[in-house]
Amino acid sequence: MNNLKEKKCFLLDMDGTIYLGDELIDGAKGFLKKVKEENKRYLFLTNNSSKNKGAYVEKLEKLGINAEEEEIFTSGEATTIYLNKRKQGAKVFLLGTKALEEEFEKAGFELVKERNKEVDFVVLGFDTTLTYEKLWIACDYIAEGVEYIATHPDFVCPLAEGKCMPDVGSIIALIKGTTGKEPLVVGKPNKYIVEAILEKYKLEKEEIAMVGDRLYTDIRTGLDNGLSSILVMSGETDEKMLENTEFVPNYVFNSIKDMIDIV
Repeated sequence: MNNLKEKKCFLLDMDGTIYLGDELIDGAKGFLKKVKEENKRYLFLTNNSSKNKGAYVEKLEKLGINAEEEEIFTSGEATTIYLNKRKQGAKVFLLGTKALEEEFEKAGFELVKERNKEVDFVVLGFDTTLTYEKLWIACDYIAEGVEYIATHPDFVCPLAEGKCMPDVGSIIALIKGTTGKEPLVVGKPNKYIVEAILEKYKLEKEEIAMVGDRLYTDIRTGLDNGLSSILVMSGETDEKMLENTEFVPNYVFNSIKDMIDIV
């Protein structure tokens, strides 16, 4: 565990790692307190692009965690950073919530909401307001050759009580079935979200550990991008999944509570 004691920043997945639904995972507050006591930092990193930073600050505060907006980084923000490098002020057809729309508008993008308009990118976020009409228009643009970006690849949004809420990955599969096309994906486990974090927070890869409950996003983020990877068994992954995975974490803990002594 000595290697982990040398880390200066912990990237913390939220759903399944810090909380499940509206329930704080035991030990989360103690871990965060210990990180700050050691003069280290953490960033709450989530693939959930349905909410903005303010919403996460509010949710964490309700759970008893005081967080600042600069301590939260979403796949939605990473996508705006990536697209602004490609074309500032681009015209975007966005499948996203009102919160994600506001984030894109704040970043300088022009949101197109009708068909048969000039569009630079189609962006698929975790859209809990998704309608058939929005999906149909997106598929038309994608089929016509408009570049297609997704905020993240997760298939299911983790919730308490084992509820099965379709996430972006499920909609990616639907769009592929309709258009035959797949998106460039910005969020975990892809390099674009890591590059955005390194740039914004002035960090080096060797200073960072990625902590999360999902093998194919959180753990793969570490493995594919040169970060230490830490799996917590408090969310999606069970023992059978861990035994059969190709994405073998560097470290495994029952929950973040068990990490307090290794910071």
